[in-house]
Amino acid sequence: MPRLLFILFLLLLVACSTTQQSRLGSAAVTPLSDLNIVGDAIPVVLKAAMEEPIYGVPQARGCAEIKAQIAALNAVLPPDVDAPPPAESSASAAHGSLGMSLVERGTAATGDAAIAAVQRSAEGVLPFRTWIRKLSGAEAAAKKAAEAVAAGTARRTFLKGLSAGQNCQQ
Repeated sequence: MPRLLFILFLLLLVACSTTQQSRLGSAAVTPLSDLNIVGDAIPVVLKAAMEEPIYGVPQARGCAEIKAQIAALNAVLPPDVDAPPPAESSASAAHGSLGMSLVERGTAATGDAAIAAVQRSAEGVLPFRTWIRKLSGAEAAAKKAAEAVAAGTARRTFLKGLSAGQNCQQ
Protein backbone atom coordinates (compact mmCIF):
# COMPACT_ATOMS: atom_id res chain seq x y z
CA MET A 1 0.00 0.00 0.00
CA PRO A 2 2.75 2.58 0.81
CA ARG A 3 4.32 1.82 -2.55
CA LEU A 4 1.03 2.61 -4.31
CA LEU A 5 0.72 5.90 -2.44
CA PHE A 6 4.28 6.80 -3.39
CA ILE A 7 3.59 6.07 -7.06
CA LEU A 8 0.39 8.14 -6.96
CA PHE A 9 2.30 11.00 -5.35
CA LEU A 10 4.97 10.87 -8.07
CA LEU A 11 2.31 10.89 -10.79
CA LEU A 12 0.71 13.88 -9.13
CA LEU A 13 4.02 15.71 -9.11
CA VAL A 14 4.55 15.05 -12.78
CA ALA A 15 1.06 16.35 -13.54
CA CYS A 16 1.65 19.54 -11.61
CA SER A 17 2.41 22.69 -13.53
CA THR A 18 5.75 24.44 -13.15
CA THR A 19 4.16 26.93 -10.75
CA GLN A 20 2.81 24.12 -8.61
CA GLN A 21 6.21 22.39 -8.64
CA SER A 22 7.79 25.64 -7.46
CA ARG A 23 5.18 25.93 -4.68
CA LEU A 24 5.81 22.29 -3.74
CA GLY A 25 9.54 22.92 -3.54
CA SER A 26 9.10 25.93 -1.28
CA ALA A 27 6.67 23.96 0.90
CA ALA A 28 9.19 21.15 1.26
CA VAL A 29 11.97 23.46 2.49
CA THR A 30 9.76 25.07 5.15
CA PRO A 31 11.77 23.58 8.05
CA LEU A 32 14.98 25.01 6.60
CA SER A 33 13.42 28.45 6.25
CA ASP A 34 12.06 28.16 9.80
CA LEU A 35 15.65 27.68 10.97
CA ASN A 36 16.69 30.69 8.84
CA ILE A 37 19.03 28.50 6.80
CA VAL A 38 17.25 29.04 3.50
CA GLY A 39 15.61 32.27 2.49
CA ASP A 40 15.13 34.58 -0.44
CA ALA A 41 17.16 37.77 -0.59
CA ILE A 42 15.20 41.00 -0.89
CA PRO A 43 15.65 42.35 -4.45
CA VAL A 44 17.63 45.59 -4.78
CA VAL A 45 14.67 47.48 -6.25
CA LEU A 46 12.58 46.66 -3.16
CA LYS A 47 15.42 47.66 -0.82
CA ALA A 48 15.55 50.98 -2.63
CA ALA A 49 11.78 51.38 -2.21
CA MET A 50 12.23 50.84 1.54
CA GLU A 51 15.12 53.28 1.88
CA GLU A 52 13.94 56.14 -0.35
CA PRO A 53 10.74 58.13 0.08
CA ILE A 54 7.90 56.16 -1.48
CA TYR A 55 6.33 59.31 -2.87
CA GLY A 56 9.57 60.88 -4.06
CA VAL A 57 9.52 62.11 -7.65
CA PRO A 58 12.26 60.44 -9.73
CA GLN A 59 15.28 62.56 -10.74
CA ALA A 60 14.53 61.93 -14.40
CA ARG A 61 10.85 62.73 -14.73
CA GLY A 62 10.40 61.50 -18.27
CA CYS A 63 7.93 58.81 -19.20
CA ALA A 64 10.70 56.39 -20.19
CA GLU A 65 12.35 56.59 -16.76
CA ILE A 66 9.05 56.18 -14.92
CA LYS A 67 8.08 53.22 -17.10
CA ALA A 68 11.49 51.62 -16.47
CA GLN A 69 11.03 51.94 -12.71
CA ILE A 70 7.53 50.47 -12.91
CA ALA A 71 8.84 47.56 -15.01
CA ALA A 72 11.61 46.88 -12.48
CA LEU A 73 9.04 46.74 -9.68
CA ASN A 74 6.68 44.58 -11.75
CA ALA A 75 9.48 42.05 -12.22
CA VAL A 76 9.75 41.36 -8.47
CA LEU A 77 6.24 42.07 -7.18
CA PRO A 78 3.00 40.13 -7.56
CA PRO A 79 0.66 41.39 -10.29
CA ASP A 80 -1.01 44.72 -9.59
CA VAL A 81 -4.78 44.98 -9.25
CA ASP A 82 -5.06 46.59 -12.69
CA ALA A 83 -2.86 43.98 -14.40
CA PRO A 84 -4.54 42.00 -17.17
CA PRO A 85 -5.40 38.40 -16.24
CA PRO A 86 -2.80 35.79 -17.22
CA ALA A 87 -3.12 34.31 -20.68
CA GLU A 88 -5.33 31.24 -20.77
CA SER A 89 -3.82 27.88 -21.56
CA SER A 90 -4.56 26.48 -25.00
CA ALA A 91 -6.84 23.82 -23.52
CA SER A 92 -8.93 26.27 -21.53
CA ALA A 93 -8.94 28.77 -24.43
CA ALA A 94 -10.59 26.10 -26.56
CA HIS A 95 -13.52 26.13 -24.14
CA GLY A 96 -14.02 29.87 -24.59
CA SER A 97 -15.95 31.54 -21.80
CA LEU A 98 -16.49 28.25 -20.01
CA GLY A 99 -12.90 28.38 -18.74
CA MET A 100 -11.14 25.24 -17.63
CA SER A 101 -12.58 21.82 -18.23
CA LEU A 102 -13.62 19.64 -15.32
CA VAL A 103 -10.47 17.56 -15.75
CA GLU A 104 -8.28 20.68 -15.62
CA ARG A 105 -10.12 21.94 -12.54
CA GLY A 106 -9.79 18.54 -10.87
CA THR A 107 -6.08 18.38 -11.66
CA ALA A 108 -5.52 21.88 -10.29
CA ALA A 109 -7.50 21.13 -7.14
CA THR A 110 -5.60 17.88 -6.58
CA GLY A 111 -2.29 19.66 -7.04
CA ASP A 112 -3.31 22.38 -4.58
CA ALA A 113 -4.39 19.76 -2.04
CA ALA A 114 -1.10 17.90 -2.39
CA ILE A 115 0.91 21.08 -1.92
CA ALA A 116 -1.14 22.01 1.15
CA ALA A 117 -0.53 18.54 2.60
CA VAL A 118 3.21 18.81 2.02
CA GLN A 119 3.19 22.31 3.56
CA ARG A 120 1.35 21.10 6.68
CA SER A 121 3.66 18.10 7.03
CA ALA A 122 6.77 20.24 6.62
CA GLU A 123 5.52 22.76 9.18
CA GLY A 124 4.96 19.92 11.64
CA VAL A 125 8.57 18.70 11.43
CA LEU A 126 9.88 21.23 13.95
CA PRO A 127 8.38 21.24 17.42
CA PHE A 128 7.75 24.73 18.87
CA ARG A 129 7.92 26.16 15.34
CA THR A 130 6.86 29.67 16.38
CA TRP A 131 9.62 29.95 18.97
CA ILE A 132 12.23 28.49 16.61
CA ARG A 133 11.26 31.06 13.95
CA LYS A 134 11.65 33.88 16.48
CA LEU A 135 14.97 32.64 17.87
CA SER A 136 16.48 31.85 14.47
CA GLY A 137 15.58 35.24 13.01
CA ALA A 138 13.29 33.73 10.36
CA GLU A 139 10.30 35.64 11.73
CA ALA A 140 12.16 38.96 11.53
CA ALA A 141 13.37 38.14 8.00
CA ALA A 142 9.81 37.33 6.89
CA LYS A 143 8.56 40.58 8.41
CA LYS A 144 11.27 42.58 6.63
CA ALA A 145 10.42 40.86 3.32
CA ALA A 146 6.73 41.71 3.79
CA GLU A 147 7.65 45.33 4.52
CA ALA A 148 9.77 45.42 1.35
CA VAL A 149 6.87 44.11 -0.74
CA ALA A 150 4.52 46.69 0.83
CA ALA A 151 6.99 49.51 0.13
CA GLY A 152 7.52 48.31 -3.44
CA THR A 153 3.77 48.06 -4.02
CA ALA A 154 3.20 51.59 -2.70
CA ARG A 155 6.07 52.90 -4.84
CA ARG A 156 4.69 51.20 -7.96
CA THR A 157 1.26 52.68 -7.29
CA PHE A 158 2.73 56.17 -6.91
CA LEU A 159 4.77 55.81 -10.10
CA LYS A 160 1.69 54.64 -12.02
CA GLY A 161 -0.21 57.69 -10.79
CA LEU A 162 2.69 59.95 -11.75
CA SER A 163 2.79 58.30 -15.17
CA ALA A 164 -0.94 58.84 -15.66
CA GLY A 165 -0.61 62.47 -14.53
CA GLN A 166 2.02 63.06 -17.22
CA ASN A 167 -0.14 61.33 -19.84
CA CYS A 168 2.45 58.62 -20.43
CA GLN A 169 1.21 55.66 -22.45
CA GLN A 170 0.92 52.53 -20.34
